[in-house]
Amino acid sequence: MVKVLLADDDFTMVSLLKTMLGMEGYQVSTLLDKTGDILDNIRSEKPDVLLIDIFLGDRNGLDVVRQIRETPDLKGLKVVMVSGIDKSDECLEAGANAFLLKPYMPQELFDLLLS
Repeated sequence: MVKVLLADDDFTMVSLLKTMLGMEGYQVSTLLDKTGDILDNIRSEKPDVLLIDIFLGDRNGLDVVRQIRETPDLKGLKVVMVSGIDKSDECLEAGANAFLLKPYMPQELFDLLLS
């Protein structure tokens, strides 16, 4: 079973994604209620895929991805970035494996998670 970690500050989006992915057989956890260092939270969750928004309130998803790629034990993590603004080039340059422009169709997400 593929484990997906959701990092988004939009409670409604996290709730919808968690339900949708769970119905498709994914194991889902979130960083919505977590405190502390995001890299430590990723280590403790051990996801197969990180689905992360660029805008995380007090954090910048691009910075998080750059940190992941510079951290030896995390640099192999599959990262899919999302945003309502087309920042695909910036996300890929930061080290994301893929980018989805919101709103996206569920099948687009499923295809990326399986690739």
